[in-house]
Amino acid sequence: MRIFLRLFARFKHYVARHWPRLYARLARRKSLVKFLMSGPIAGILDLGLLYILHGLFQVPVLWATTIAYIFSFGVSFYLQKFWTFCNYNRKHVHYQLLMYFFLAIINLNINGYLMYILINNYSVWYLFAQLGVSITIGLESYVIYKFVIFRKRHGDSCGPYKL
Repeated sequence: MRIFLRLFARFKHYVARHWPRLYARLARRKSLVKFLMSGPIAGILDLGLLYILHGLFQVPVLWATTIAYIFSFGVSFYLQKFWTFCNYNRKHVHYQLLMYFFLAIINLNINGYLMYILINNYSVWYLFAQLGVSITIGLESYVIYKFVIFRKRHGDSCGPYKL
């Protein structure tokens, strides 16, 4: 996490130095910017595993999609809770993990259904289909994470990862 935070700090200072007006706008939408950065990390992991499992090892696409999605779940929860939404309240972590898990199950079903339709009905290449499905699910998830699962409660602060 420290390496990731150092890279983010360097990127942040670079943008602030070269494009101060852009930086000011991005700073006001910090959680969205962090979501747009942490989401692709889990997404790249998801796509990479999908390619390795299906493209290299010939695992059926539905199984490969499911395995990749589940593996990226842990990375995603960690980044979303602690970095994107700065939620360090340990009191609600079990509730949040349960809600995050249920949303992941719902998203897994949406993911499989949309992949099936895009690949079988529209003959979309499986990696391109997964990219489009991931973006759609990401938009829906941001709203639910921000306003339901990781919503700010009284006394919450951004903790040690305050960047």
